[in-house]
Amino acid sequence: MTKPAFPPLFSGQDAKGDDPFVLACAAAEAGCDAGLVIYDLGSSNLRAAIVFAPDVPLADAVAMLPVSGVGFQNALGALAPPEVGVHLGWDGGLYINGGRAGQLKMAASDVDPDAVPDWLVVALNLSMWPDQDDTGLTPDQTALYAEGCADLAPDQMLEAWVRHTLVGINNWADGGMAKLHTEWAGLAHGLDGEITVAGQTGGYVGLDEKLGLLLKINQETVLIPLTATLTRPV
Repeated sequence: MTKPAFPPLFSGQDAKGDDPFVLACAAAEAGCDAGLVIYDLGSSNLRAAIVFAPDVPLADAVAMLPVSGVGFQNALGALAPPEVGVHLGWDGGLYINGGRAGQLKMAASDVDPDAVPDWLVVALNLSMWPDQDDTGLTPDQTALYAEGCADLAPDQMLEAWVRHTLVGINNWADGGMAKLHTEWAGLAHGLDGEITVAGQTGGYVGLDEKLGLLLKINQETVLIPLTATLTRPV
């Protein structure tokens, strides 16, 4: 397998089987340059993480989660057959033809929404091959190769994800949240009826201007900001 090629200002590091999310957060804490992409091109899973150095408060910087999700959709849309549909969960879930196929997650150096974080990491975990041969046993789960994308190599998918995410970052930096809001909302998955996110359950009302989730809980409209999706490696 060839070494992935990334756009200028991005650099790659093979995780060699370790968790790229863990390695990326540790590298960011140690002061690595922004644009580091740590990856593990496994036979059944593609795992990768990108290190960012935001220059805006965390409340705005967490837009990197939906930006990376739209980047994933655009990347797969460019590489996969046209009948392959991609949708995005608010908490980073990745869905292919209706089945969950992966997850984006995000960590930052600080949890204060008003502070500019020293670093922010977005990680991708994508199932390339089903966990079991009989996919009928888990109809809500799928994998890339089970959805007509068997010719797509992990390094191709990784390169495309990074490239399209970079385009999304530039669009977001130039045009703000409005375009991202429209793009993401058109790809949203699982926002019908009652949903549970960040430990809270309620009826979906809508999204605020920063893609925060509005839920109706006990007759009150509650805002769950994107910062609620932040996590750290364990």
